[in-house]
Amino acid sequence: MKKFSNGEFIILLLYVDDMLIIGHDTKKIGDLKKELSKSFTMKDLGAAKQILGIKIIRDRKNGKLSLSHEKIGKEEMKKVPYASVVGSLMYAMVCTRPNVAHAVGVVSRYLSNPSKEHWQVVKWILRYLRGTSRFCLCFGASKHVLDGYTDADMIGDVDSRKSTSGYLMTFVGGAVSWQSKLQKCVALSSTEVEYIAITEARKELLWMKRFLQELDLNQEKYVVHNDSQSAIHLSKNLTLQNTLKCDTIG
Repeated sequence: MKKFSNGEFIILLLYVDDMLIIGHDTKKIGDLKKELSKSFTMKDLGAAKQILGIKIIRDRKNGKLSLSHEKIGKEEMKKVPYASVVGSLMYAMVCTRPNVAHAVGVVSRYLSNPSKEHWQVVKWILRYLRGTSRFCLCFGASKHVLDGYTDADMIGDVDSRKSTSGYLMTFVGGAVSWQSKLQKCVALSSTEVEYIAITEARKELLWMKRFLQELDLNQEKYVVHNDSQSAIHLSKNLTLQNTLKCDTIG
């Protein structure tokens, strides 16, 4: 804030690349903009109508100023092909793009009532896919070994307080199965969260093990990789090992 001798002042608010200038004298504000333009590349949008998603409404006649969070109306969102685009993203994710599994899983939770923010995230995913269009799944660079990898967050969904589990199965050097989804229960510790993730990964690994055995492809042991030592110790239960016949290592 800059104060003047006559009691007037100018306040400059800056957040990343958004700037709002407040003051009594429009001429002094104009002079400040000119000075700033000499050092920075700026775009003058005139009288403020919005800042950081906050809509600014002036009623000069009655001397009132109203602030409201700008939202996109439901009628406008009906014109947006949200469900159709998310469906296309899910198809790409299921087929060849495990790297967007989590992001697509999140946006798919709002199919019935998406907002402008959700649509913006969908467009971010589309831009990412466009920038990585040359990425592909490659196989054949290693031995015929089935490996599993799993991880989880802790209360990643602030609405339901549930955590997200994810796993990835690789065979002959490439990804063959993957998943990212909310856990069915609310876990009370990070150990429990990781243990649930390991359990889901083991189920998938067991199914794929039996499938490969039908193709006469066998290996000495089947491994699920996880980085939680407490969950690994918990999972090394004799009953579980005898049932799943699967090792877990960090």
